[in-house]
Amino acid sequence: MEDTNPPPSDTSNDLNTKVDGEQTPSVVPQDGTPHDKNIDQFISLLRTDDKSDSSSPPEIVESVQIFVDLFDVKVVEYESGSKRWIQLDENESACFLEFVDRNAKLIKSMSRFHYEENYAVVIDRISSVQERALCILEAEFKSILDDYQTSYDRDQDKDEAKKKELKSSASNVHVQEAVEPELPDQSEAEHEKDEFLGYSDEMMLVLKKLANGLITGGHVTECSELYFFVRRNATEQNLKNFRFEKFSIDEAQKMQWEPIEKEVSSWMKMFKYFCSSLLPSERRLAEAVFSGHTAMSDNLFGNLTQIVLSYFLSFAEAVMMTKRSAEKLFKFLDVYEAVRDNVPLVEQLLSDEWLPQLKSATSLICTMLGESIYNIFIELELSVKSDVAKTPVPGGAVHPLTRYTMNYLKYACEYSDTLEQVFKEHKRIDRVESVTDLQSSQEHQPQNHQGGNGSPFQSQIAKIMDLLDVNLEAKSKLYKDPSLSLIFMMNNGRYILQKTKGTGEMRTLMGDPWVRKRSSDLRNYHTNYKRETWTKLLQCLSHEGLSVNGKVMKPVLKERFKSFNSMFDEIHKSQTTWVVSDEQLQSELRVSISAIVIPAYRSFMGRFSQVFTPGRQTEKYIKYQPEDIENCIEELFDGNTAQLSKKR
Repeated sequence: MEDTNPPPSDTSNDLNTKVDGEQTPSVVPQDGTPHDKNIDQFISLLRTDDKSDSSSPPEIVESVQIFVDLFDVKVVEYESGSKRWIQLDENESACFLEFVDRNAKLIKSMSRFHYEENYAVVIDRISSVQERALCILEAEFKSILDDYQTSYDRDQDKDEAKKKELKSSASNVHVQEAVEPELPDQSEAEHEKDEFLGYSDEMMLVLKKLANGLITGGHVTECSELYFFVRRNATEQNLKNFRFEKFSIDEAQKMQWEPIEKEVSSWMKMFKYFCSSLLPSERRLAEAVFSGHTAMSDNLFGNLTQIVLSYFLSFAEAVMMTKRSAEKLFKFLDVYEAVRDNVPLVEQLLSDEWLPQLKSATSLICTMLGESIYNIFIELELSVKSDVAKTPVPGGAVHPLTRYTMNYLKYACEYSDTLEQVFKEHKRIDRVESVTDLQSSQEHQPQNHQGGNGSPFQSQIAKIMDLLDVNLEAKSKLYKDPSLSLIFMMNNGRYILQKTKGTGEMRTLMGDPWVRKRSSDLRNYHTNYKRETWTKLLQCLSHEGLSVNGKVMKPVLKERFKSFNSMFDEIHKSQTTWVVSDEQLQSELRVSISAIVIPAYRSFMGRFSQVFTPGRQTEKYIKYQPEDIENCIEELFDGNTAQLSKKR
């Protein structure tokens, strides 16, 4: 065979051949094969003959047998283990792939005449060698593909390296500071983007060549299956490393909510990571390995994406199918937002063929989640309406219903944009609404900055607020003391207002007119409380009826002081047990009470205290000095138990 080698100056291989219309450069094998030109011409002749009406095949040139023998020798070298692909230089690997490519063209061109005995014999021969060569490429392709690192493995390696470096160079204090994670700068982020899921640049180049060799050699299916098998395992290994729990709908329905709730937070982080980082990397990997074969890379990535998303979306569906309850609203919203916000990142990576299926699956889950979210929120309205507890809250404090409802709305309003979206998609018009409810809704309707009647979610918030008002008004009537009833309304009204003003989204939803109306209501409660409690007391300090013909009627004055003392004692005794939990409201009440009581009492004492005989008589009727009154007022609204005094 050495006698057939051409001199180095031979340029017979500077030909370009075409397969399926694609230009493929002919590479001169390192060993040298003078028959390349002859074989290419023979292939060209077979193609030309294919277009003619001739049914007689051309004679098989001798170069074909020599070429196949030489190829067989190379295959035997790999089969014996004397050569490994990873050890080849660029010329050797290119030579082998060129053999595979030319052999494939030869088989395809000769197959037209497979019924001819001499053709059939040669075809069997070259097909056998080709099959063995492709098995070698498959094994090398799988071996290199398997030599990946999951993102978790890479992070672990980096952490270990960092720990070793810190142990050898830093003190304990410095180690503590250094192990704080740092975000990579832009150059590092770009570098990590191009790591292609743990494959080096050299590995990427080899994978691309091997994939191209398998494809042009006729093992398209085998190449696809190998790639998909390895990358699917890598993806599932990533999920396993991140402790992703896969459980069915039946399993979720039997589980307690607490463990599922914890899984939702982990699921959200992993879902975002896979959609924003790992899947884009998988897309780039497929495009790099199957460069020039777009349909294959699209199909492989689409299949892999479908499997990955099925894991995540199945979890979302399992969460959604658990028994509906109010405390699950926010996790349902988290899942809804995760699907809504992350799936579009994946849609940008998919070809048009895969988009309808993905959109259909995610749309169905979002619709079902939205329905659950909508119904849970509607149930809050029903719970407010149906709370008919007949036991008044001690001391007129903020009612548990008020706390629960306002805190629920506060957290819900943090999802206001999402809830707006859900309510617009699942708007339900209540056909049966009482005239009272309708009038109240119109009166307290929040003002949209765009005008009109507001959004469905705004309307629902306003309706719940109105129902809460009606419920609290009914509960205030459980108190026998009208003053305590007003304190109760002040406490609850103040709590509602402060929660609303302290939540930017809720403040925006309710609008400034609603806030002004609430503030006005609080001032009215305050005014009515002072009138109800302190007006009668101030009547004891009236000057009317105390003097006749300029002379003070001592018995009447004694009675006035006795009435004042008795009434003030009763107020102090009862209202020190009442609760005003908001410190600012408590201070405002005390200041306003002092402002009307202290000056009146000081004036009354200044004018009439000298009427009494100094000593026992004075002590008997003048029980309080103005400073005593002021100190007693400062003790009002503190509550009588620690749990009620400052609960917020």
